[in-house]
Amino acid sequence: MLVPIPIGLWIFSFVCDLFHAGGASAEAWTTVAFYTMAGGIIGALLAALPGLIDLLSLPEGPRATAIKHMALNLTIVALYIINFAMRWKEPANPGGLVWLSLISLVLLVISGWLGGKMVYEYGVAVATTTEPPRR
Repeated sequence: MLVPIPIGLWIFSFVCDLFHAGGASAEAWTTVAFYTMAGGIIGALLAALPGLIDLLSLPEGPRATAIKHMALNLTIVALYIINFAMRWKEPANPGGLVWLSLISLVLLVISGWLGGKMVYEYGVAVATTTEPPRR
């Protein structure tokens, strides 16, 4: 349940950057983009701990996919930390860093696909029941 938090914050950060790049002159857009990016970083680091615990409990088949998923997620977090650090001195002027956010979001889509593969192909984190449904 922790995973949607950084995803939503990073997407909203990018949307705020797009508003600013599109000509919205209010500094609030870049300020919100800056702080939602920070919240996404914190949320992703919090989500990484249960993810690591899940990874360690997986059998070989899904573990290979999970390692790719984890490596990609850590790369995304590193890119956002770099993005955030570069904005630190002048958050009101993101400049070309919007492209770094876009690249990070593209990688996030790929990571999400790998996460979906683990759930839908390998049944990771899916509760199975042998009882018939109750009516």
